[in-house]
Amino acid sequence: MEYLYGALLLHKAGQTINDENLKKTLTAAGVKVDDARVKATVTALKDVDIEKVLAETTIAAAPAAGAAAPSSEAPAEEPKEEKKEENNEEAAAGLGALFG
Repeated sequence: MEYLYGALLLHKAGQTINDENLKKTLTAAGVKVDDARVKATVTALKDVDIEKVLAETTIAAAPAAGAAAPSSEAPAEEPKEEKKEENNEEAAAGLGALFG
């Protein structure tokens, strides 16, 4: 997975995704680099439009995130206006006692 992350980092930085750059990126991240995996990753991404894939992934993930928002719990009821009025009356009575 770190090889793909390295490639995405290079893409985001506007760098060419090639063996040398990917090796440098992975080494800087402290990854023990496997040359065969570097070569396979670079070859696999050669004809991939990364921007298009990222855009499609973002679009596909957005509805899933929105659908996950509702929970199985019933929504909390909003306080009724009557309770607010009662609280205001009680507060006013309490303040009146302060001023005699």
